[in-house]
Amino acid sequence: MPGATRIRGTVDGGPLKGGAPRVVWQTLGADPRIVSATSAAQRLGELGRACHLVWNPLQGAIAQLIPIVRAGRLLGRPEGLNEAPPSWPDAEVASGEIADANAEGRLCVQVCVVAFAWQPFTFWPLTGLQQIMDWLDTWGIPRRWPAGPPTPFPDGLTTPGSHRLWARGGYFGASQVPDAPAAGPGAIDVERLTGRATGCDARPAPPAKIRDLDEYFDEDQAAAAGALSRVG
Repeated sequence: MPGATRIRGTVDGGPLKGGAPRVVWQTLGADPRIVSATSAAQRLGELGRACHLVWNPLQGAIAQLIPIVRAGRLLGRPEGLNEAPPSWPDAEVASGEIADANAEGRLCVQVCVVAFAWQPFTFWPLTGLQQIMDWLDTWGIPRRWPAGPPTPFPDGLTTPGSHRLWARGGYFGASQVPDAPAAGPGAIDVERLTGRATGCDARPAPPAKIRDLDEYFDEDQAAAAGALSRVG
């Protein structure tokens, strides 16, 4: 993503399976006044739970861990930044231990917000949001919320996600993803994110063509990444 800080040496979740593109929003249980996007992203990398972007809505900083055309590893894992690092011997073994939802869709963009689920992050100024939305729009992800607004914290843990709605693609909270229980991101104001009423299908710009990794990471990073699931 243009303007985002790159986090090197992060293991992703492997290739995507195809289907409707989607974006999943989750919170990290951290105070945006104290924790930076870069430090949170580095911690997720250490935990083997890479998302695509980590965003601090107060500071406006954005960090990118993995290319948008690779699966993340966040969904179906414990929430927050305090899980003990897993001991996976290599990327191939690791990619087999993540929830299927991570790879569903031709894009399944996972955006982690430095904030708390009990205090919806749309409470903050949302500095840097337009930069994220412009990037997502270029990939043709429809600005709609098929499952409606995410439920308040902690009700998401007891509200199962719908496979039918998930298959439509669009925007979701982590608590709305089927077979991947989560409490976050809480009762966020979805119209502050997408600028549309819940359920409306805003049609962004046509999706960008699939490009080389050079366009997602610096040239030296892309050369090291190749087609592997470790980027740096």
